Amino acid sequence: MNAAPNGIDHAPTQPGVPLLDLHRQYEPLKDQIAAVLAGVCESGAFVLGPEVNELEKRLAAYCGVQHAIGCASGSDALLLALMACGAGPGDEVILPSFTFFATASAVARLGARPVFADIDPVTFNIAPAEIERLVNPRTIAILPVHLFGQCAEMDAILGIAAQWGLPVIEDAAQAIGAEFDGRRAGSLGDIGCLSFYPTKNLGGAGDGGMLTAHRDDLADKLRLLRVHGMQPRYYHRAIGINSRLDSFQAAILNVKLPHLDRWTAMRQRNAERYTEMFARVGLDRVLGLPRTAPRRRHVWNQYVVRVPDGRRDNLRQFLAEARIGSEIYYPLGLHEQECFRYLGYGPHDLPETYRAAREVLALPIFPELTAEEQQLVVDRVAAFYGKRTGGHGLPGPNYLKRGRGERGVGEGQRKRSAP
Repeated sequence: MNAAPNGIDHAPTQPGVPLLDLHRQYEPLKDQIAAVLAGVCESGAFVLGPEVNELEKRLAAYCGVQHAIGCASGSDALLLALMACGAGPGDEVILPSFTFFATASAVARLGARPVFADIDPVTFNIAPAEIERLVNPRTIAILPVHLFGQCAEMDAILGIAAQWGLPVIEDAAQAIGAEFDGRRAGSLGDIGCLSFYPTKNLGGAGDGGMLTAHRDDLADKLRLLRVHGMQPRYYHRAIGINSRLDSFQAAILNVKLPHLDRWTAMRQRNAERYTEMFARVGLDRVLGLPRTAPRRRHVWNQYVVRVPDGRRDNLRQFLAEARIGSEIYYPLGLHEQECFRYLGYGPHDLPETYRAAREVLALPIFPELTAEEQQLVVDRVAAFYGKRTGGHGLPGPNYLKRGRGERGVGEGQRKRSAP
C-alpha cells in the first residue's frame, strides 16, 4: 500500500484501500491553502497571530463555549488543563486505561498519579461506575476520553464530579463535533482538549491543539500558562510552558473548518454503509460492530470492530496481503505499559480494557472513502471467515431511510451548519 510509517497513505498508486488518504482531502483545497500560507508569510505574524485569533473565535462558536485557546498540540492541551486545575504530587486523576498515551502521560509529567478505570465494552469509553468506585479525597480531577468519536456517559460523570466538587477535563482529541444530549464535546466539562494532528477529523499539516472553556477565570489561566506564565511581556506571574499554536496551522484549519460538518456526514454515511454491508453477509454475527449509544452524535474518527477468538492479528495480516489498511487502537491498555509498571497494576486488573486491546481493529473510515472501496474491505473480511458476498453487492439507495436505534450508527446525529 506504500503506507508511511504512521499508517497514513498519502498518495496511493496501487490497488487496495488505504487506512487514510490525506491527499484526497488536500487536493480540492490546495489553492486556498497555498494562498493563506502565503498570506501568513507576507504578514510575518507566525505565532499566535490573526489566523490563530480567528480560529479560536470560530471554534468557540462551533463547540458552544465562551473561550477557545490555541496551543501547540493535543498533548499540550491535556497538560495545560491539568496545570490549570493544580494537579501535582500527591494528587490522583481518574482516567481510562484504554486511550492514547498522552492522556496519562500529562498526569504523570506533573507528578500526579494516573488512576486507571475500566471501560464500557460497547462504547470503549470510561465506565462511570468505575469512576464512582475509584474517586477519593486525593482525586483532583476526572479525565474522560471521548474515544473514536463518541462522547462518554457525561451526565453520570458530571454527577459524580459535582458530588465530590471535582473538575472534569474532556479529552476530545478524537471527537470534535461529537455531541451528548445536543451539547458538543468540549462544552460538557470544565475544560475540553482538542487535537489537530493530521489523522483527526479536523486535521492540520502537523501538530496543533485547542482548549475550550466556559469560565473566564479558567480561560485566563490557560492563556497565561501557554506562554510561560508571562503577562505582560517578560513579567512572569506563574510557571507555565511554551505551547503556542503557530499561524500556518491555524490558517490551514480556518480553510478546513467550514467543511467539517460535511466531512462528518460522509464519515457517518460510511459507518452506516459498513454496518449494512457486514450485516448483509452475516458478519455482524461474527464481528463486534461499533454502535452509536443513545443521546449521542457520533463523528466516527475510527470505525473499530471487535475480532473475537484470538483471530484479530491474523485478520489484519489477511487484509494487509490485499493492500487494505487497518490499525490497532490500542494494542495494550496503559496500565500494561512498561513505563506505568510502578503503579502496580496487573494485566487483568481491568478486564474489559484487557479484552478490548486484544480484539479491536480499525478499518478505513475517512470521508472520501468510496462505497466500492468499502465493498473491497467487506469482501476481504468475508473471505477470511469463509463467507461469500456475491461480489460488490452495494446497499441500495434507500437503506439509510430505515429506523435508527441503539444498534444503528446514526442515533442522535442531527445536522448543524458549520460556522
